[in-house]
Amino acid sequence: MLTPSRLLRDSPSPPPPTTKPRTNPTRNSHREPHPHLPRVTLPLPIIIIRARAVITTPPHARRGSASTEMGNAPEGETEGSGFKLRGFRGFVRANPRSDRFPVHGFHHVEFWTGDASTAAGRFAFALGMPLSARSDLSTGNPVHASYLLRSRSLRFLFSAPYGPGPGAGAAIPSFDPERARRFVAAHGLAVRAVALRVADAAAAFRVSVAHGARPAFPPADLGDGFALSEVELYGDVVLRYVSFPADQNPGEAPGFLPGFEDAAAAAAAGEPGRGPLDYGLRRLDHAVGNVPELGPAVAYVAGFTGFHEFAEFAAEDVGTAESGLNSVVLANNEETVLVPMNEPVHGTKRRSQIQTYLDHNGGPGVQHLALASDDVLRTLREMRARSGAGGFEFMPPPPPNYYDGVRRRAGDVLSDEQIAECKELGVLVDRDDQGVLLQIFTKPIGDRPTIFLEIIQRIGCMMKDDDGREYQKGGCGGFGKGNFSELFKSIEEYEKSLESKQSTTVPAS
Repeated sequence: MLTPSRLLRDSPSPPPPTTKPRTNPTRNSHREPHPHLPRVTLPLPIIIIRARAVITTPPHARRGSASTEMGNAPEGETEGSGFKLRGFRGFVRANPRSDRFPVHGFHHVEFWTGDASTAAGRFAFALGMPLSARSDLSTGNPVHASYLLRSRSLRFLFSAPYGPGPGAGAAIPSFDPERARRFVAAHGLAVRAVALRVADAAAAFRVSVAHGARPAFPPADLGDGFALSEVELYGDVVLRYVSFPADQNPGEAPGFLPGFEDAAAAAAAGEPGRGPLDYGLRRLDHAVGNVPELGPAVAYVAGFTGFHEFAEFAAEDVGTAESGLNSVVLANNEETVLVPMNEPVHGTKRRSQIQTYLDHNGGPGVQHLALASDDVLRTLREMRARSGAGGFEFMPPPPPNYYDGVRRRAGDVLSDEQIAECKELGVLVDRDDQGVLLQIFTKPIGDRPTIFLEIIQRIGCMMKDDDGREYQKGGCGGFGKGNFSELFKSIEEYEKSLESKQSTTVPAS
């Protein structure tokens, strides 16, 4: 049963694919308010999400751009495409368990940048993620500098080129210095690779390519039983497959990949007088991509992975009177790897925020990364305390009357004092038929108005596997459908503030 002590607790890792849940402790669990969360004195914004989705038709059987029923968009299927965006109301959840190869979860996210040490230092300070491993000149790598930050199972890798071309000694064999320079020139600080831990990187690559994936880097043996391969995801982003021996626990083992030196001892020492650097972030919940056309992108990714649709949103679900987007969320069998993709909606009063991203990013890419915390209020207090000293800033909070609705939606889960704290911090709260979601978005974290971060906490949906181990269902609380309009308004105001200072426009992508 979902007990009060679990309100701010990160759940254990999900069971292996063969595990079948026995019970759903979240049924009738929203009866008693949870104990008081720690009082927060710094104002923090957040945004929440609720989704209800998974279409029963396999997504890889549908092609073309998404059609909608809003504005001037066509109704029904796109002509000749077979792809129809049904939106939030048209979904019934289903999990066909259709993965084409075993996927264990997210492994890491790699950013390409012009200065890896500087970028890693800022993220470490802003997110409470200490340096965990490194590969650079000091470790004998003449090709690239790479620094791994880690907080529990959340891993961010920052890489920058040294020499003019590939050479011996690269810890990431797919790293190409010239390609990295072009990437940074085109996109600025951005995600190059979303890495999944799979059972066999070579087999995952072969199966993916056989089902239409565009190869990016063939399987490579890294030594010690580690392997790596890559296929194209969207734009210049790759989906990276990493496999290693089963006795290597990705949530507990300090090591990363062969060729990296462990820096865990320095991380354990932490800041002088403060101990280890840890703001409570625990894992990557989902990685969101922006693409020009949703239909082909969904068909492509679902086709080679076998991932099923977990949620859908049309512009009428998540837009405002001025702009909107269409979105589809793909998930693996265990629904621990969530891959949403968005497309812009055209013909609205303002240019879609997704189109703004595509223009400034120079094409498709990762729009935001959702980071799960086991105590979101503590995480936000720590992050906000560093916002003015090089950390990340947050989007403005919702209007005060927003919290009247929070009391109606989640008053049986959150106490009056907790709701008051959410209001004080600007936290958005949403709920689906299984759980509650707390969420906040940062402003863009680089020079361009492109990639940003989302800090979340999911409450409820606790399950037990056949061995009695407890875990949280993937996507518990949904994707904040009830709060998208507040987020859109906030982003629109942010974009307007930028536009008011500009005398020129960014060329359309």
